[in-house]
Amino acid sequence: MPMFIVERTVPGADKLTAQDFRDISAKSNAVVDGLGVHYVWHHTYAAGDKLYCVHEADSAEDIYRHAREGGFPADLVSEITNTFGPKTANDPV
Repeated sequence: MPMFIVERTVPGADKLTAQDFRDISAKSNAVVDGLGVHYVWHHTYAAGDKLYCVHEADSAEDIYRHAREGGFPADLVSEITNTFGPKTANDPV
């Protein structure tokens, strides 16, 4: 199943409260439940005026649909094509 990074501009995202996160999560979960397609929201990072979310879905259109139905911005949706980290330096070629 493809995974996507979703970039959302939310002014003051780094200042959202625990209650804000609960409310956003509840709304997102409700929308996911109503989509009728395979869709998994894995997690979100808040940094400055941005939210960076990792979602799993069949297509970018499903991601945009989630955003529309939830009233969330979705400035950029990009499929994750690979991941790597510090230990990758030791992987065999």
